[in-house]
Amino acid sequence: MASVTKSTRTKIKSSSHRHWVPYISIMDRYLSNEMVAPFLFGVGAFSSIALVIGSLFELVRLITDAGLGIVTALQIFALQLPQFMMYSFPMSVLLGTLISYSRLSTDGETTALRSSGVSPYRLVVPALVLSLFISGMTFLFSEVVVPSANWQAKTILKSALKQDNPQFKSKDIFYQQYGEVIQPNGGKEQSLIRSFYARRFDGTKMLGLTILDFSQGTLQQVLSAESAVWLPDRNVWDLENGTTYLIGTDGSYRSILRFDRQQLRLPRAPLDLANEQRNSAEMNISELANHIELVRASGNYKEVKKLEVSLQQKYALPFICVVFAMVGSPLGMRPQRTSAARGFGLSILIIFGYYLLLFICGALGQVEILSAIAAAWLPNLIGLGAGLFLLSRVQ
Repeated sequence: MASVTKSTRTKIKSSSHRHWVPYISIMDRYLSNEMVAPFLFGVGAFSSIALVIGSLFELVRLITDAGLGIVTALQIFALQLPQFMMYSFPMSVLLGTLISYSRLSTDGETTALRSSGVSPYRLVVPALVLSLFISGMTFLFSEVVVPSANWQAKTILKSALKQDNPQFKSKDIFYQQYGEVIQPNGGKEQSLIRSFYARRFDGTKMLGLTILDFSQGTLQQVLSAESAVWLPDRNVWDLENGTTYLIGTDGSYRSILRFDRQQLRLPRAPLDLANEQRNSAEMNISELANHIELVRASGNYKEVKKLEVSLQQKYALPFICVVFAMVGSPLGMRPQRTSAARGFGLSILIIFGYYLLLFICGALGQVEILSAIAAAWLPNLIGLGAGLFLLSRVQ
């Protein structure tokens, strides 16, 4: 009796454990396995095409014309591979769903499943689940691997070609500081309070510095200095060999003061701008958000709008996988046969149309016709709408 009780308890415990394990039906496993092979084929095919067009031709040209070493070229080629793989993931989802669901439809398997009471909406669930997983993988690539790899590839290439150090901007450092300015009527208004310009930067020292002070609403003084160094322990700029021109209310010079050395408590932002030479493809979301705030403080609102669209696209682009799964599945369920070659060609057309829409929306976001969020996410919403329409036609 005790042994029976023990066995029963074991079964109950096992049954309770299985209750918390997600159940994957045979149909879901079968459909998922069907999509894996064409997906992997797509990753290889699309990555290879993108690498040849976007990287290999240029590297071969640099080897023959600029004397770039073969070993260095191979290193750069390997570092650029993650970016092209990231772009190939959504395309491969589209190809995988098109080919796999087309084969199932051609062999009559989708008809058999539907006659058993399985709706087309249920049939696309495995594709959507797989696409969500690939979306997460794409997001991790874009956040962890791609920015660092792109930055290293750029640094190695610049160093090999003996070009300017990409670690900082070496000339024409321009920064505008905005803040509250007291108006003649006593009110306050956001306006330019200081303009900062350095002709050159050697990595630590600003050279040929000019500062215009508008803190009282009009130009109050002009300061020029031979050099300036940021002192982080005091949070001040240390200026050497300079002149301060005090401006009167009528625009004439009120006095001229020369100095050998002077310390001013001004923002550190000009130094940060000079040291930040990465583009949005070489930064993750956190770094790009910080860079946007830095550019916003400089008053370059056109660049801010462009960067905000890029930031939202970093969130939106991984979900292209879900969009393409939603479009590719019902297209594959159509009764006509779609071969691998035809599926590849159809995928190219859909991808071209989607990225054209993405480019147009991004441009509209940069000129402020669309908000940054709408510019990044509108192509996804249109794609999902198209997928639902196609699925309703299959139903």
